[in-house]
Amino acid sequence: MAEGRGRKAPRVTTAEVLRTERITPHMIRVVLGGEGLDGFACAASNGGDCTDNYLKLQFPVEGVEYPEPFDLARIREEFPREQWPVTRTYTVRRWDQAAREIWIDFVYHGDEGIAGPWAANVQPGTLVRFAGPGGAYAPAADAAWHLLAGDESALPAISASVERLAPGARAHVFVEVEGPEEEQQLKSAGDVTVTWLHRGDARLGERLVEAVRGFDFPEGDVHAFVHGEAGFVRDLRRLLRFEREVPRERLSISGYWRLGHNEDGWQSSKAEWRKVDDEDEAKAAGR
Repeated sequence: MAEGRGRKAPRVTTAEVLRTERITPHMIRVVLGGEGLDGFACAASNGGDCTDNYLKLQFPVEGVEYPEPFDLARIREEFPREQWPVTRTYTVRRWDQAAREIWIDFVYHGDEGIAGPWAANVQPGTLVRFAGPGGAYAPAADAAWHLLAGDESALPAISASVERLAPGARAHVFVEVEGPEEEQQLKSAGDVTVTWLHRGDARLGERLVEAVRGFDFPEGDVHAFVHGEAGFVRDLRRLLRFEREVPRERLSISGYWRLGHNEDGWQSSKAEWRKVDDEDEAKAAGR
């Protein structure tokens, strides 16, 4: 979401598109590199790099030329708001420091939206500007087991998290995608069980929530990561917090997006969304 006037604009990094790859029919990987990534570092959590690092990509408004060097603070000061770059938030699938490459996976549904069509058509050599990274989650080494659940938008972070697991670490992963053609291979040194849910004609998130609700939780302390569309994320939050009584500090759970809203609309309503979650917590504490 764009910062308001008078607020400090975030530092912006300029990278270059190196290549693109179609991972599945609806997932496109864009690999960024270039000298602009010198000094780039991921956010930290649990004593190491986060596995849910995200970048706020800055898409220029068509027909608007921005001053060089690109300065987001100057743009927001001198340009009318409708000419500010459009921000879209995406998770880092992988940061390869040795190769100086950032992988970003985009869900693509034709001409819908801004970022998906851009990923489908962008050419090597194109400059990309982004703020970040941010991030807050990495699998806790002291957990007895891990639960990771989400839709396509959460798959990059889930994949990165599973790759980070230590040998022997136990994890149960639930991912809802449109159909079998959208499944991806998840690699891990840990003991990982992956359940793919095919959405088909069902309501988004319905089969994911059903699968997690029907899952026989193992004994021991769980560390959970649940992200994706805000509606099913709330359902799973209530299930985990108040039915399964998972401590709040052992949950990384948030809506990446909301059905029927673009990112601007979702970000503007997020405070009200969180207020409902806080009310749920207060009701549970008063029981």
